Amino acid sequence: AGACPGKQKGGLVGSVRIIDLKIADNGETSPSTGTIDLEQPRWRTMRHSKRYLVGLSALLVLVVGGGVALGRALNKDDDLMEDTTPKSMDVILTEIRSLMQDYSIEAYIIPSVDAHNSEYISLHDRRYQYVTNFTGSAGTAIITLGKAALWTDSRYHLQAESEIDPAYWTLMKEGVPGVPTRDEWLLANLSPGAQIGTDPFLIASTEYERLGAVLAQRGYRLIALERNLVDIVWNNRPPQTAEELRPLGLAYTGQRASEKVQALRVILQENGANAIVIRLLNLRGSDIRYNPVFFAYLIVSHGNLHLFTNPDRINDTIRGHFETEGITVDVRDYRDILAGVEEYVRGGNRMIVSTACNQALYAAIPADQRIQQYSVVAKMKAVKNAVEASGMRRAHVRDGAAVVRYLHWLEQNVDGGNVTELSGAAMLHEFRRQQDMFVDLSFGAISAFGPNGAIVHYSPSEETDLPITRDGIYLIDSGGQYLDGTTDVTRSVHLGEPTAFQRECFTRVLKGFLSLASAVFPVRASGTVFDVLARKALWDVGLDYGHGTGHGIGSFLGVHEYPPSFVSNSASPSNQGVVENMFSSNEPGYYEPGQFGVRIEDIVQVVKATVPYDFNGRGALTFYSNTLVPIQQKLIDRALLSAGEIAQLNAYHRRVLEEVGPLLMQQDDQDAFQWLTEATKEIVVS
Repeated sequence: AGACPGKQKGGLVGSVRIIDLKIADNGETSPSTGTIDLEQPRWRTMRHSKRYLVGLSALLVLVVGGGVALGRALNKDDDLMEDTTPKSMDVILTEIRSLMQDYSIEAYIIPSVDAHNSEYISLHDRRYQYVTNFTGSAGTAIITLGKAALWTDSRYHLQAESEIDPAYWTLMKEGVPGVPTRDEWLLANLSPGAQIGTDPFLIASTEYERLGAVLAQRGYRLIALERNLVDIVWNNRPPQTAEELRPLGLAYTGQRASEKVQALRVILQENGANAIVIRLLNLRGSDIRYNPVFFAYLIVSHGNLHLFTNPDRINDTIRGHFETEGITVDVRDYRDILAGVEEYVRGGNRMIVSTACNQALYAAIPADQRIQQYSVVAKMKAVKNAVEASGMRRAHVRDGAAVVRYLHWLEQNVDGGNVTELSGAAMLHEFRRQQDMFVDLSFGAISAFGPNGAIVHYSPSEETDLPITRDGIYLIDSGGQYLDGTTDVTRSVHLGEPTAFQRECFTRVLKGFLSLASAVFPVRASGTVFDVLARKALWDVGLDYGHGTGHGIGSFLGVHEYPPSFVSNSASPSNQGVVENMFSSNEPGYYEPGQFGVRIEDIVQVVKATVPYDFNGRGALTFYSNTLVPIQQKLIDRALLSAGEIAQLNAYHRRVLEEVGPLLMQQDDQDAFQWLTEATKEIVVS
């Protein structure tokens, strides 16, 4: 949604997030193992203290540059505190630092993800928001005994400045010259031989090993703590969600779960593996807002399927769904996942793990039984089948009608003085709600007027809510979750008279947008190619934007999924190469701090192209724009567009009118249809 992060961000997808595992239940021991006492720090904020017994087979021990990782139990809530009164920032940091001293660490790392490496997380998992007040979806906080710093990328620089308290936190703007990296800052702020702690469930195994090696070279140790320090001090933490599940039928998925399981078992066979932890049951949930996913693990072996989730939600409807899908599923409690994995590991079986797997679970599987590779399921679901691709197109027609009705409504009501960023977003939500198969939004709308538009992932609130007027650019980035597809669209409009500079910026963004949309390229072309195409017109005059150009998107799943990924970093793990029936955003932009932001975003589908030489048989591809919303012509400086670009825009607008117009008439909104007719009028080349 909005500007893509430009890096792999997983999230639970469909039914389960891919992750790989092993640890025993907290305070319980396996009958077949011995026990070992882990020293319990002196808790200063808990009602009582106790020792934890952990099975020897559950103890995570991984030496990384001298650092020893100690395991902790999965999904066991920390002891509740009697006083749930919200704490001040001073108290939060003081208590965390006290715990750091108990654990003999000088720095504590708090990532922005959950145990499933999700970008969008539940309220229960927003630890770094609790300690920093920063609400962006990407960042890393590091607390030392005397300092605290927050790193985030350029999408969130302005937002973070307005949300964190500089009396307690230093903002580190990633990508800005002179700003130290997390590695550099740690190395400059630690005493000789210091230990650095983190929660092993919240850091990817690849990052844990990389950082551990960097620190070890200077004599420091990275330690995975048995408990999350934020959880200990978070006295009013929201409970974890476990909402009802929604079966998704063959009419939407195009493939039964049994077929997906069989495809995975072929991959297991090819890799000499016995099991994989994955998600593919054609189920949806709502445990994370705007994301139709639920907390679960699924172990797929050659003969069995073991689903680990809250058993209470596996009702007769879900059991009937399993039968319809042709699968037999053993349902077990979410917290039993580690015992389930141990059953495979004990027998010497090999398991496939993802490169995004968190450190705790990665380290729990013996190295000689572990096969690590880029997520198998991420690559599978990135390529939509024919039913999914068709559903995505239909969903975008209905979504286009909703956005067109909103833009028409906005034009009619802006002069009343009562339309604000929040009320506008609410009206757009209502127009979407009226569409067939609508389930929810795909993310909270980035409804941003004037200077707020320069905050790439701005989220309007009661404190920041600006009226929308004719005196500036209004950027609206939004999307919907429909049973047959997920949408994400951005349009920037000026309801008055834009300045020459605003028109130039918008037009250069448009040129990049059109260049990417019309590209012809070989199969498995790198996403970096498209990133350059989208930026060139801006680069020609020394302008740029600080986010990625394209992110993958799910089919009634996550609005940010990978692959594909159109970013400047060719080494990005999600840059897997582009193939037919991948879907991506196309979203260049430009942001003038304190004044305005412009972004144009469509969801494009990778389709076959016909060219004379077909890249020597490699195969040619191009893009098909699924999004069907007109691009405001008032903001275009036509002198900057070539005849070919004007023809391309005219052709797009004809298709918008042809596909969305009839639906508007069917919905008896003739006024919106007339508005659309005007908005898509052909630009005549003089």
